[in-house]
Amino acid sequence: MTHNTFLTQPVKAAGLMVLAGATFALVNTGLQSATMGKGASAPAVTFWQYLIALGFYLPWVFRHRAAVMKTGQVWLHVLRVALAAGGVQLWTLGLAHVPIWQAIALILLSPFFVTLGAGLVLREHVSVHRWGAVLLGIIGGAIILEPWSDHFQLTALLPVGAAALWASSSVVTKFLTHRDSTETITIYLLLLLSPINAGLALSTGFTLPSNAIWLVVGAGLLTAFAQHVLARAYSLADAAFLQPFDHLKLVFNVVLGFVVFGFLPTGSMWIGTAIIMAASFWLLEQERRQAA
Repeated sequence: MTHNTFLTQPVKAAGLMVLAGATFALVNTGLQSATMGKGASAPAVTFWQYLIALGFYLPWVFRHRAAVMKTGQVWLHVLRVALAAGGVQLWTLGLAHVPIWQAIALILLSPFFVTLGAGLVLREHVSVHRWGAVLLGIIGGAIILEPWSDHFQLTALLPVGAAALWASSSVVTKFLTHRDSTETITIYLLLLLSPINAGLALSTGFTLPSNAIWLVVGAGLLTAFAQHVLARAYSLADAAFLQPFDHLKLVFNVVLGFVVFGFLPTGSMWIGTAIIMAASFWLLEQERRQAA
């Protein structure tokens, strides 16, 4: 691999992963404002969030329907969406009960599952420094979360379930990029999620509080953008390589959680964040040296 190739592939993919994380932080803030702040039900919020994201894409899909909808991996798309739907439901429910920074700290378990899947399912080479970066990220997350503390809530385990399901979905996403375009992957996700989310919302209804509507609309539009950026990142680099950069979303969520909700993490959060960021930049430096 040449130096120029490195600059146009892994570095670009890492940047897109960070952008996706920042965008998802805005989405999380909107979702928690609607559920915890405005009292909207999590299933209803999730349904409208992804329906709005789908509506954003529909005009473009109609114009390019022949190219976008063509795929020979329909059942893999269905599997990916089923895993993602479960993760979305657990995540939104978790945000209704725990601060954003705590939920994100638990989501840091996701890269462990992704790296495991990348090695066992995708047969990607998972080097020692990739494993090291992921493990450092998990250690940083554990320091932030302090599961041994009296403040630990059982409902905080909801994001752990979301982490496992989303990690599985990420592995399938990477597999899909071998044959399908970023646009195809994003559209199938949004198309198939809507009926699943509708079925899950039947028990609580679809009504939103009037003061939560604009929050959900914003979250839906940002979701469409973030999903596209995420799929593009996976098309440019290995899944195992990208995961430590996903840790950086913790920083965005902590800042927004404090500014919007006044959630103030414990002092250990700063130590954990430093470890996570150090792991991410250490991995990038190791990849750069190997590519030189």
